[in-house]
Amino acid sequence: MDTITHTLLGLTTYGAIKKENIDAHTKRALLFSAVVGSQIPDIDIVANLSETGRIMGQMWHRGLTHSLFLTPIWAIIIYGLAILIWKRKDAIIFHLAWLNVLIHDGTDALNTWGTGLLEPFSTARITLGFISIVDFIIWGIILIGFLLIKLRKNLLRYQVWRGVWIVILMHIGLQSLQGAIIQYQFDEKFEQVELSADFIPGHFSVIAKSEESISIYEKTVWSKGKLVETLYSAKNADLERLFEENPRAAVLNEWSPFVVVVANEETIGIYDPRFYSNGSSFLTESITLESE
Repeated sequence: MDTITHTLLGLTTYGAIKKENIDAHTKRALLFSAVVGSQIPDIDIVANLSETGRIMGQMWHRGLTHSLFLTPIWAIIIYGLAILIWKRKDAIIFHLAWLNVLIHDGTDALNTWGTGLLEPFSTARITLGFISIVDFIIWGIILIGFLLIKLRKNLLRYQVWRGVWIVILMHIGLQSLQGAIIQYQFDEKFEQVELSADFIPGHFSVIAKSEESISIYEKTVWSKGKLVETLYSAKNADLERLFEENPRAAVLNEWSPFVVVVANEETIGIYDPRFYSNGSSFLTESITLESE
């Protein structure tokens, strides 16, 4: 998910806590815990400050810092900082941090980019594609909760935010169910299938790989899939030179579920078809072949 959505989700977990009998310092510690917990897995962006980081950017981002095995460590660090700053040792501070780190990692795994939930034991990216990277429906649900609090002064804030969370989970559940149904429908026909949720709820791009080609469909559970693009990969091309001269290509090849290979007299390269639009993918790596 994007940074704004992660932050909003963190703030809603804070809002869902009943704080009538909580002192001001504990409230500040809880707010800190919620917001930092919702963001801390993305600390991996500092890897881009190094040359290795630039080459390995895709493998670093949403890699080890997003591992499920690291979630309690992040929570302990946040809890320790809260104790240091506000001198509060309430267990709810730790639990709120841990919850938000788990929410961050879980929502990231639900979209197309993918997340290294099992690192360091596996470099595989969990990429379900059930919700879009920027989900405006989640923004809208949170906005409605905010307006209710502002317009209906008699409503208890924590109850409104708990209701907001119920609706968000219903939205994610419905999207995931539709995505799973579509995945099942295509799994029977193709060698490998990946999903990419559209901004419109219930609409998905299906990227389906067969031995000879990769087909991109537009699909909903209530409509027949519409073929929008067929891509052909030069599967017999030798990629050794590409990987040697462009290390990012080797990373992309490892990171993506599958790639399309482009090879001609002028260039050789690969791209991730999940991000294909208007004739190209923004995840493309290639080299130019010098004329003999």
